[in-house]
Amino acid sequence: MTLIKNSLATAVVLAALLPAAGLAQFKNEGYLVDQNTNIVTSSNTGLCWRTGAWTPALAVAQCDPDLVKKPVPAGKTTAAPAPAEKSAVPKAPAAAAPKPAAKPAPQKINFSSDALFDFDKSELKPKGKAMLDDLVTVLNGATYEVILAIGHTDRIGSVKYNQTLSVKRAEAVKQYLVAKGIAANRVYAEGKGKSQPVTKPGDCKMANRKALIACLQPDRRVDVEVSGTK
Repeated sequence: MTLIKNSLATAVVLAALLPAAGLAQFKNEGYLVDQNTNIVTSSNTGLCWRTGAWTPALAVAQCDPDLVKKPVPAGKTTAAPAPAEKSAVPKAPAAAAPKPAAKPAPQKINFSSDALFDFDKSELKPKGKAMLDDLVTVLNGATYEVILAIGHTDRIGSVKYNQTLSVKRAEAVKQYLVAKGIAANRVYAEGKGKSQPVTKPGDCKMANRKALIACLQPDRRVDVEVSGTK
């Protein structure tokens, strides 16, 4: 075994055998020294004795010249490392990490309130029930998180009246879907009254009520939003 790799235990034994050696007067804890603080070397190999506390940071030029950085002469700079040669064979591009599946956007179905209900009513018409039956058929076999029924009205009437009517119509749609087997905790109903019209403020200025009602028909609707995938 190379003497330079001996442990502190060996160094202690050696200190006991060599009268001139002593561990109490270390100049460098990484090496065994004698009474004059000179590093002890092997009489056979000339190698220094390392202690168990030795680390590369404690290396000295006398014992480990290869581990000690040589000073750079004045006026000279260390040469920059040569650039690595480029491989003739281009490296294959790293495989891109799979992107997480995008969450499906809610699907919105717009039902005309006039098709679902009579004007100014909240009871579903037979034609409206048939339309919702088609929706239930579409939902069968689909994975969805929530169904949101949102009722809207036109601007005829007061804010309070239209808000109440829009909620009743949304609730009527929810109750029908639940009766057809849709889980009640997956269906939510709310009313927006006349706060979100489709028509613009400058539209439908006619004085004739019948013509006005016909013109505002797009505002009377129930939006059904389904979040999920088919």
